[in-house]
Amino acid sequence: MNREFTSREQRLPAQTRQKPKLGDRVRSIADQLKQETELQIKATARILGAAAQIAENHDQLIDEVFDMVEEDIEQNQAKPPIYTTNSLKQQFKTLRDAKTHFGLKAHSWVELVNKLNSSSPPSRVSGDPFNSISERLNAIESELRMMRVEISQILSLLKQLVREQE
Repeated sequence: MNREFTSREQRLPAQTRQKPKLGDRVRSIADQLKQETELQIKATARILGAAAQIAENHDQLIDEVFDMVEEDIEQNQAKPPIYTTNSLKQQFKTLRDAKTHFGLKAHSWVELVNKLNSSSPPSRVSGDPFNSISERLNAIESELRMMRVEISQILSLLKQLVREQE
């Protein structure tokens, strides 16, 4: 009988090894979930860091572009351009197009050039490049504000997700 008893003892561990207990399976699954959660948290943190860096770079680029455009506008306002008949003819197909663009009345190219180069600057119309640039900058600025709000919302949602996973 001693032999039978020892052979049963030897069989039991073999059977136990083949069929893991329910508790072991649950622990294994819990460990896997914990590892996956940690991986997701790390990935989310990297994404948040990258998004923040992108936002900072974006803001910096916009500020630089805005400064450059402001400098260009200041330079253009400081030095009024000197027009010539040939330059206007190259820029505009017809005298009518040129007159419409500058909002001036003239009967010839020479008369238009003289009015443009006169000491008293002509009143600018809404097609003025300075106005359109500032309007475009204002539109870009408002769009950037909206993007900042959206980026902030995205970042807060991602942070909330990270906290929920912890």
